[in-house]
Amino acid sequence: MVYETMVIIISCTKSMIITILILIIFCAVLINGANVKSSSSIGTKGQWQLLLHNSGVVSMHMALTNRNTVIMFDQTGAGQSGYKLRKRYNGTRCTTSHNDLVDPTCYAHSVEYDIAANKVRPLRLDPDTWCSSGSFLSNGTLLQTGGYGNGAKSIRFCRPCGGGGGGKNLTCGWIQSKKTLFDERRYASSQILAEHDRVVIVGGRNVFTYEFVPKINHEEKSFALPFLHQTNDKNSGGNNLYPFLHLSSDGNLFIFANRDSILLNARRNRVIKTFPRIPGHGSRNYPSSGSSVMLPLHHKDKFQKVEVMVCGGSTTGAFRAANDGMFLEGLRSCGRMVITGNHHKWNIEYMPQPRLLHDMLILPTGQILIINGAKHGCAGFDNARNASLEPYLYNPKRILGKRFKVLKSTSIARMHHSSATLLPDGRVLVGGGNPHPRYIFRNVAYPTELRLQAFVPHYMDKRYHNKRPMNLTIEYGNQIGYGKEFRVKFMVVKKGQISNNTVTFSAYAPPFTTHAFGMNQRMLKLRCKRMVVSKNGSVNAILEAPPSSFVAPSGYYLLTVVNAGIPSISQWIRFTHNG
Repeated sequence: MVYETMVIIISCTKSMIITILILIIFCAVLINGANVKSSSSIGTKGQWQLLLHNSGVVSMHMALTNRNTVIMFDQTGAGQSGYKLRKRYNGTRCTTSHNDLVDPTCYAHSVEYDIAANKVRPLRLDPDTWCSSGSFLSNGTLLQTGGYGNGAKSIRFCRPCGGGGGGKNLTCGWIQSKKTLFDERRYASSQILAEHDRVVIVGGRNVFTYEFVPKINHEEKSFALPFLHQTNDKNSGGNNLYPFLHLSSDGNLFIFANRDSILLNARRNRVIKTFPRIPGHGSRNYPSSGSSVMLPLHHKDKFQKVEVMVCGGSTTGAFRAANDGMFLEGLRSCGRMVITGNHHKWNIEYMPQPRLLHDMLILPTGQILIINGAKHGCAGFDNARNASLEPYLYNPKRILGKRFKVLKSTSIARMHHSSATLLPDGRVLVGGGNPHPRYIFRNVAYPTELRLQAFVPHYMDKRYHNKRPMNLTIEYGNQIGYGKEFRVKFMVVKKGQISNNTVTFSAYAPPFTTHAFGMNQRMLKLRCKRMVVSKNGSVNAILEAPPSSFVAPSGYYLLTVVNAGIPSISQWIRFTHNG
């Protein structure tokens, strides 16, 4: 699955070396600002790093793997990408002839980014993944579904290679399944379920059903979902595509589309609840393209309180106006609603400015980062204007009116077909942006964007070194059974900078991000049963794993220690039925 390229990639292959390299990069950020142009001090608003001038492909889709790499890929029908191959997938040589220079098979359309080495390597990708969806299985394999044309019914698997190596590892990279979806699914969303390695895929353009992968038997088909018919705006591009999916801690599926939402028992194909419509005008889902996140679940209520948040989107008529060359102002409003219990109400608050086409990521602190996007228009080719260059930091625990903070501005527009994801060292990887069907770099309002950035949050500033938990290790292996105790160790520079009242522990499932939605993103605040701080600053803690796969579907999570708001470098942990 690996192809000879014009670039020589030097990398490490052993997991221990990878961890050391990530630690070195993290320390460089703390001490020297590591490519942060303005100053070595990150300050209270964060800073930006330019990591690569050319990532090779537009990261329409992005996913962090448990091998400390990031899978990024575009559509295969975009023609020439920014990464030319020496050989085609079939082994024939790509020359400098005109035909080969314009032949899309002589270009990569998917890459794996090695965080520690700051390098990309190409991965074979076929058929077309344009506007597809994805979820990680329990072994760290990415299950990727749907797309465009010959890819609309496709099921693919991507096994991360890790460490930028894998050149001799024939089991990593993209693998096309012989099985297919029952329905064509472009602009669908997917969610990993409590059942072991079972995923539900919901919706898609002109598709008003959901289905499971894998199927229980050969006779299983898709299941009708009238809710998708009811939320479809036929004359506005749908406004219910890429529906927001969140798995509630009772195992039922929260689905938000357009302005409405339900709680679905997918196994029985039964709507359990119909929630109130979110107040205000406009729409929230593609092509209106707001975003959504499920706020962190907490052990203090046994993970039973589930609250979702929906932010931004496009105003009524934005899709038709954009097609006529007019770009209407987007939505500023955010809604929060508890979906468990018996009383449901959207509590509305407002972002500093309108926003659409943005990503919402849960930071290790439990705060929400709102990043990328635009202020006017909607999703689609050349349908948006006025890029949102300033990220917002949202603190769910502060009082209403004090929750949003405007962060450091970037100079790079990230709108349609951009993405972002949290990295284990606490930075946020940001890439993509292409409001065109091909790669266009000149004479357009917003050129195709191949530069790869990292946003460095304030908590990575060197002034917090005394508080930062260091050298986090998980004893006796990282595979933990549900409800089981497990031991972790870490260090603090000064013993007096830590106590039971200042430390929290979280487990985070990174998202598959595309089209302004992070599928499967999930954070759990874990119970610490006992913590002992020694004289030399070393800390031993006994933690308790989540009680079941309803709370935390089996798979890999990032375990993080947060002391007084300052997170450690995260380490991978795997929750499993067999721990």
